[in-house]
Amino acid sequence: MSLLAGSALRADPIEVNGHTMPPDRLLRYLQIKAHHLIQDHDWDSIHVVGGYDRGAVISAHEKTGKLFNIERPTADAHGRDLIVKAFPGVDYVHHYGLIIATYLEMVGKDASIVSYEPPTPAVSTDAVRRLELDLNGDLVVVGWGLAHLVPPDGVWNRGHGYAWQRTRIHGRDVVFLGYQHSIWGDVAGRVVTRLARLGAGDVVYVGKVGALNPAIEPNTLLATGNTSLIDGAPVTWNDFFADFAVSQPGVHTGIHVTSPSILLENRAWLAEHADHAFVDPEIGPMGAAARDADIGFGYLHVISNNLARHYPADLSNERNHDVLQRRAALITQIRDIITARLT
Repeated sequence: MSLLAGSALRADPIEVNGHTMPPDRLLRYLQIKAHHLIQDHDWDSIHVVGGYDRGAVISAHEKTGKLFNIERPTADAHGRDLIVKAFPGVDYVHHYGLIIATYLEMVGKDASIVSYEPPTPAVSTDAVRRLELDLNGDLVVVGWGLAHLVPPDGVWNRGHGYAWQRTRIHGRDVVFLGYQHSIWGDVAGRVVTRLARLGAGDVVYVGKVGALNPAIEPNTLLATGNTSLIDGAPVTWNDFFADFAVSQPGVHTGIHVTSPSILLENRAWLAEHADHAFVDPEIGPMGAAARDADIGFGYLHVISNNLARHYPADLSNERNHDVLQRRAALITQIRDIITARLT
């Protein structure tokens, strides 16, 4: 069957030698992310679409040992053609297409067989509408490391691809929300829009960012701020943390840059954004959505990697023991800052 009909686009591999990650580490990153059916078999075509289908073949490379962000795109084989289903978001579908094409190119296989089809806004919105919470001005903490942020006796309530629990901190109702799948890029913005419609008063996003300042060693500092550059234009939101987070020891601030894919962050991109502080795919869309919904938003992230200088820790070895230990200490600091902010 033809997989390049209709709205499908070719996923071109990136120029590996121009990327901010060294080739060996970039390949390791791709091996962690690419579905095992892509790594273990040859195909006539591979087509990435927006879809959340846990009934399809689950990747053998999904993460274990944690509660959230463990699911990866699934796949269905149709003869010698492979359909890969990524959670419906324009950025995520494109990003995963780049992962596959670049992986194939790096291992000497034909990358021209890879295409992707961005989901329509209606499809992306419908996927996020599966989230149902009873909110009334609550603070919603969403993202990564939630197992270390919730009360030790808390109980997770399960939904469709997500789980949540509610507590009360210094008189404020707080809901912790985690997703089993990735809420990459524009998906994260739609999550904030959905939370606002459900009644959230503020949203805090806890996650990981890359540093653009070569002096910052990964997994030693936290990042926060109230402005992101989206398609070259600054977007500012009502910061939940105001000046509180940045006044704490070990918290760095600056202008964030929104990038739809790690694979697009090459040396030319870095030179263009060298005067900014951080990069990730979600903060900008989330801040913009919160601004549009007139609710507060804040982020408090671990600085997990550095694009401007090569350090031992990067996105290819996030599961190393030393990295996990350092991040555990930083997550504890995030918990303490959120708690103190609510005092």
